[in-house]
Amino acid sequence: MNKAKKLGIALAVITITGTAGTVIGVNTYNERMAGVQAEESTETETEASTDSGITLGADTSTEADATSTDTSYLPNVKAIAQNAMPSIVAITNQSKETIQFWGQEYEQDSESTGSGIIVGKSNTELLIATNNHVVQNADQLTVLFSADTENEEDKMVTAQVKGTDSSLDLAVVAVKLEDIPQDVMDQIKVIEIGDSDQVNVGDWSIAIGNALGYGQSVTFGIVSALNREVTLSTDNGEITQNMIQTDAAINFGNSGGALLDENGRLIGINSAKASSTGVEGMGYAIPINTAKSVIEDLMNQTTRTKADADKAGALGVRVTNVSEEARQMYNIPAGAYVYEVTDGSAAAEAGIKQGDIITKLDKTTVSSMSELLDRIQYYEAGETVDVTVKRAGDNGYQEQVISVTLQAKENTDSSSDSSSDEESTEEYQDDQSDNGDWMQSPDQSETQPGRKATGFGYFF
Repeated sequence: MNKAKKLGIALAVITITGTAGTVIGVNTYNERMAGVQAEESTETETEASTDSGITLGADTSTEADATSTDTSYLPNVKAIAQNAMPSIVAITNQSKETIQFWGQEYEQDSESTGSGIIVGKSNTELLIATNNHVVQNADQLTVLFSADTENEEDKMVTAQVKGTDSSLDLAVVAVKLEDIPQDVMDQIKVIEIGDSDQVNVGDWSIAIGNALGYGQSVTFGIVSALNREVTLSTDNGEITQNMIQTDAAINFGNSGGALLDENGRLIGINSAKASSTGVEGMGYAIPINTAKSVIEDLMNQTTRTKADADKAGALGVRVTNVSEEARQMYNIPAGAYVYEVTDGSAAAEAGIKQGDIITKLDKTTVSSMSELLDRIQYYEAGETVDVTVKRAGDNGYQEQVISVTLQAKENTDSSSDSSSDEESTEEYQDDQSDNGDWMQSPDQSETQPGRKATGFGYFF
């Protein structure tokens, strides 16, 4: 039996912070399986799209292979790159980040870059697959297409997040077809999808992505291992996946880019790299057969824009995070833990209970209270949303889907004032001892802009 070695594995990110434009590589070490770096960016969402039944990938019935299938020779990497490059994009995520300085909190502009793959097209949108950590927390997303134009800005288009799945670190970004200039549209295309189940150790592999934020680059190698169990540390906890390992160089900015087979077909979505001292040539990609059904589901979701502040909807619950240690110790599902349900609120009327763990809003996964905030801000009061919860029972946690008609956000905020800070602090301390310190107070977790914290948890 093979024993897993511990490597320094971290998320690989190109982040430009503040007005000085300093480039920072963020390394987050993980103590489980292996150390992985993945490339970062953030998240937003678009207008309603009524298209349905969108399928993943290009129609290959009339497409010839980019190279011969004779693997006794080196593949024609030049031909593969020329064929696939029009399907790869660079993604720039502009956001705000909170920093601590001399005991004070400040907001500053942050910019990060990653990659994406054109995987589908509807009547109104071009659809791009990437990693969730590439689009997470975005105030604005920009997509740069691989096209020749006289003006660089002509191939740079604003995009919205259509849907995300944090449990697999996947996301789909949508760009309106009407926003793409015709000369750019004529040069780009949907990628051809391969079959990662047919990949063998030793097969050729080609990685394409926005390495180091410099633009699209191509690296070449072999498939080093299959079903390699890798654990990534993300903002929402740890994610463990079985990945394709390759020695084709995967660098900062490559997250969300393509891993291709010798025929130029997509077999994986590049996500991470080993970062320990003395480790070389260990990059990781999510197998396309693992990602395919999730991406197709996200592609067919309704694209949304953020609701205006005066129209924002709310559930009427107070939530918090569950610590990673508690999840493992008590087998608690990842999600937003419902610490309190406001009497007479939308959640109370629908049947959400204290102790429920919210794991999905509509079809988008929720693994933390920050993800609940990210998602719910796209819904208006009066809209009905399907909330998936895990509820504890005699046989463990059981999943339930509850339809909730959202209430006005201000009704939730005013109800949060019903308890004093002193009472709330005592409530937190009492529950902390009762629950073995397995819930996180607001100061132990992420700050929630626009949400009021009263002692323990945040109101949604």
